[in-house]
Amino acid sequence: MGIDAYDVAVIGAGPAGSAAALAARRAGARVLLLDRADFPRDKTCGDGIAAEAVDVLTGLGVADVTHGYRPIERLRLVAPGGTAAARDLPRPAYTVPRRVFDERLVRAAVAAGVVLRRHTVREVREERTVVIDGTFRAHVVIGADGAGSVVRRLLGNGPNPAGHLAIAIRGYRPTTNTGEQIVVTTRQRWPAYAWEFPLGDGTANVGYGELLRGAALSRAYLKGRLAELLPGGEPAGLRGHHLPLSTHRPAPGRGRVLLAGDAFSLVNPCTGEGIFYAVLSGMLAGTEAARGPRDVVRRYRDTLRRRLGRHLRHSGAAAHLTAWPRVADAAVGAAAADAEVFARMVELGLADGLLDARTIGRIAARLVSWRTVPA
Repeated sequence: MGIDAYDVAVIGAGPAGSAAALAARRAGARVLLLDRADFPRDKTCGDGIAAEAVDVLTGLGVADVTHGYRPIERLRLVAPGGTAAARDLPRPAYTVPRRVFDERLVRAAVAAGVVLRRHTVREVREERTVVIDGTFRAHVVIGADGAGSVVRRLLGNGPNPAGHLAIAIRGYRPTTNTGEQIVVTTRQRWPAYAWEFPLGDGTANVGYGELLRGAALSRAYLKGRLAELLPGGEPAGLRGHHLPLSTHRPAPGRGRVLLAGDAFSLVNPCTGEGIFYAVLSGMLAGTEAARGPRDVVRRYRDTLRRRLGRHLRHSGAAAHLTAWPRVADAAVGAAAADAEVFARMVELGLADGLLDARTIGRIAARLVSWRTVPA
């Protein structure tokens, strides 16, 4: 029996994988998309979809990914010290359950001509081409198989170390909130926060997450922290997941194999957001993979650097600075006082925004004013 051969094989059919498959297919490649699950399937996530992620998917021909879900116009951000900033978002966001969102992307890929197979990958071996479990062969493989990526491990990369890995728990419960995303941070075990993202149908995605420092955190502990910060009854469908932060990324690939999305540790270190990074890196990986295997890792690395390099440096710097709760308090206070600062912070946390001199100055001014207040 022969081995099925393709130009590009994508392992993992989440947002990064589906975006990669769509991009490669639109470039004319024969594309295989592998996932161990049938769709629709649940995926633990905050379900928040930023406008910039929708833009990437629209560019890939997926125009209805948020259809039926009400745009969320506002964000309320509560600082560790209790200061709150509540303003209109620069652009509306959406809350779309991953069970729905991911299936829509997979179906769009299949409609575009991508071959979808249910398969659990155990071995990726590079020969003249790349062979997957002795069953599939491709000129280039893209590992987009999430935080526990098998492809990443087969390339010799371990999981993110303490300080560069977060854990979160999420579920769903009734809410009267229909138009505001809520994020409540806390000084206790900072950086940590709880969230409520309404779906617009009387329910909300709620959860709690914090940075891991080495010690394991129990489910009971995470549930307790969520109940403290966002009381209102225990959510249904509580599930936990890890978030490999972008402050500790492996190499973008090796040989003919690339990494994208969570498998590449592309999770915002300030907010835990990963959907925008996933679809963008998937799109870039798929585009470069379709051009062929020659220098594909270098080409992908250079494209990522041009597209996200400055942003990743800025988000990493912001995560480092806000490791002190007082800096986070100052940032939220500045956002409450200045709509432009608020917009910059949102863009930095949810998309590819940058810190600018105005934002840094407003935050620094608050820190200085606190230091000079008489005792």
